[in-house]
Amino acid sequence: MQEAAGVLKEGFLVKRGHIVRNWKVRWFVLLQDKLLYYKIEGGKKEPSPKGRILLDGCTITCPCLEYENRPLLIKLKTKTNTDYFLECCSREERDSWALDITGAIHAGHPVQVQELHRKKNSFKLLENISLHHIVARMCDSSTGIKLTRNLEQGNRYKETFTGSALVDWLISSSFAVSRFEAVTLASMLMEENFIKPVGARSTEATRYSDLSEQFLDDSTALYMFAESSKKNTSSKEELQFNISELSGTIVKQGFLVKQGHKRKNWKVRRFVLRADPAFLHYYDPTKEENRPVGGFSLRGCLVSALEDNGVPAGVKGNVQGNLFKIITKNDIHYYIQASSKAERAEWIEAIKPLT
Repeated sequence: MQEAAGVLKEGFLVKRGHIVRNWKVRWFVLLQDKLLYYKIEGGKKEPSPKGRILLDGCTITCPCLEYENRPLLIKLKTKTNTDYFLECCSREERDSWALDITGAIHAGHPVQVQELHRKKNSFKLLENISLHHIVARMCDSSTGIKLTRNLEQGNRYKETFTGSALVDWLISSSFAVSRFEAVTLASMLMEENFIKPVGARSTEATRYSDLSEQFLDDSTALYMFAESSKKNTSSKEELQFNISELSGTIVKQGFLVKQGHKRKNWKVRRFVLRADPAFLHYYDPTKEENRPVGGFSLRGCLVSALEDNGVPAGVKGNVQGNLFKIITKNDIHYYIQASSKAERAEWIEAIKPLT
């Protein structure tokens, strides 16, 4: 397609619909002046875009916390006041998309680009800042930080939040301008015992002597209010998946296209690869609840790339290519499609050591 020349970035994002407020996965292509999005039918991108977002005069909000169950949103407001909500699969991916879109919006205005970089690296906390006031705002039932249950190393903690979620909230609530400022502020909250680390990931970081390195801007580091109870292990009935499956360290995550077992249709899923124990889970990114729709142990699995010339045996439908296959020790075959050969190679290399 001619418009695809000069592509700055492309990949899967989850988009909120304008008329029906549901969430759909689309393939986005960032150009210098616009953001195109495509439907994926079967396992293939449609040739013509489903829509486009003109970037001239756009404003971008990131982090955007308007949807409680979707903390990884970017909000774009066009100069005609149309709002677009785009969701990524990780905090790092969200920030990368936001940076590239911001660069495209201000490409013709070098002074604004300089100012944005200055703000990103700035450090100037509000004068007379009250940590008590921040904590009170954090506890507000409507505008405060969302508390969730989280798993780490076989333990199920209740009423926790992640390090990156707190950083997002501090920026969104205008207590900090940059992530660096927000990390410093969060470190102060921890130093004054308003919040505390829970689980090995965040607790281990407190051993650093430098205060600025003790709080982690990380989506796997858990924290809670200091007065909260420690942890609450749930009954087996509460989880569809065994608690140990979901407690491993996240090695890699991202959007991939998977062939269904029964209907053999292709759906975009958010895959999360974990180690210790080694599991690969996949989630439906259009759903509100953050629980897997499937997953399997990688122990004894075989993973291999599939040739791109023709449709391999076991694969149905019109696919884009870049396929790989995982065969479990119970001889269940999973057919998965990456967006490029490089991405396929990255996933295979990440999975192989865990089998």
